[in-house]
Amino acid sequence: MTEELKEIGLDVGHRRVGRLMRQNGISVVRTRKHKVTTDSDFKFNIAPNLLDRDFNTDAPNQKWASDISYIWTREGWLYLAVIMDLHSRRVIGWAVSNRMKRDLEIRALEMAIAFRMPPKRCIHHSDRGSQGGFNRSSQHLRL
Repeated sequence: MTEELKEIGLDVGHRRVGRLMRQNGISVVRTRKHKVTTDSDFKFNIAPNLLDRDFNTDAPNQKWASDISYIWTREGWLYLAVIMDLHSRRVIGWAVSNRMKRDLEIRALEMAIAFRMPPKRCIHHSDRGSQGGFNRSSQHLRL
C-alpha cells in the first residue's frame, strides 16, 4: 500500500499507512497460492468414459456429474463435494469438510441417492483426480 501511494505522489511511510489503515478498519488479506488437489498420475484401473461429454438427458436421474472444489476461509481450506443431475442442472447431493478425505464425495453421493433413489441405469460421472480417493477407481458408476 505504501509503495502504491508513493507511486501516485504521496510522501508517506509504512508506519503512517499502517496506522491509518488500522484507524479505518482496513486489514491486509493475504492471498494463498493455488492449491493443487488433483493427482492424475496413478496406476488404478480407469473406467470407460460412458458420458463422452454428452451432458444432455431426456429425463432426470439418467446422468449425474460430481466434482470437488475448495474455498479459502479465515479458518483455512474448506472442501465441497457436489453431485448434480445433468437433466435439471440441480445440485442433488453435497458434503462439506475441512479435510479432503474419501468420505467427502461418498457422503455427497449417499445424499443424492437418498434424495433421488436413482434407477439402475443412472450414470455417475466424476473426474479422475485424487480428491478423496473415490474418483480414482470409478470415473463412472452405474447406480
